[in-house]
Amino acid sequence: MKPIAQTIDLVKYYGKEGNLVKAVDHTSVTIERGKFTAIVGRSGSGKSTLLHLLGGLDRPDSGKVFIDGDDIYAMKENELARFRRQKVGFVFQDYNLLNSLNVWENIVLPIGLDNRKVEKDFIMDIVESIGLKEKLHTRADKLSGGQMQRTAIARALAARPAVILADEPTGNLDSRTELEVMALLKKCVSHYGQSLIMITHDETIAQMADTVCVIEDGKVVAAE
Repeated sequence: MKPIAQTIDLVKYYGKEGNLVKAVDHTSVTIERGKFTAIVGRSGSGKSTLLHLLGGLDRPDSGKVFIDGDDIYAMKENELARFRRQKVGFVFQDYNLLNSLNVWENIVLPIGLDNRKVEKDFIMDIVESIGLKEKLHTRADKLSGGQMQRTAIARALAARPAVILADEPTGNLDSRTELEVMALLKKCVSHYGQSLIMITHDETIAQMADTVCVIEDGKVVAAE
C-alpha cells in the first residue's frame, strides 16, 4: 500500500547568511496511510514548517512532497489550490471559522467554494458523530472553544480528504475538552478511512498516535 504522505530531501530555509534558519533541512519521511501520526519537537524545531509543506501551504526551496501519490509541487498554483481543497483537510489551533456564519455554513463552505455538491447525509453523519446536531444553526461566535474545534474538525472531514493535517488543534482547550476532541478526531478519522498528521507538544496526545515522528533542527531524527 502506497504511503499517504512522503517527503524526499525536502528543504526550506529562511533568512540569509548569519540569520539563516534551516526550518526543514534535507528531510525525508514516509507517513503510513490510515494511521494517526504525531509530529513532535521543541519550539522552532521546524514541525510547523514541515506540516505547511505537506499541506501545500508553502513552497519548498528544493525536494519533493507526495500526497496520496501526487507530486504536489509539480503542480501549478491553481492545480495545487484545487488539490488542497479536495485532498487535504486542515484543523488549526485558532479554528479559522467565519463568525458571521453558523455551524452548518462553516462546515460546507469549502465544498461550495470548490463548486461541489454538498452530500447532506454524509455531513449529517459527521455532525452527529461529533456531537453538533443541536448547534447547526448557531453562529460560530456563540460557540464554546470545544464546539468551535468540533466544527473545524467536521469542516475538515466533510470534503472527504485523503489526509487531515492538524496544527496543535487542542492548544486552546482545557484538558477535559482536549481529550474529548482528540477522541472524536481519532474516531472520525478511523470511521471515514482517512489519515491524520498532527503537530503536538502534548505528550499525552502523542501517546495516542500510531506513529511519532521527532523533529530536531529541521530534521526528522526518529519515527516509531
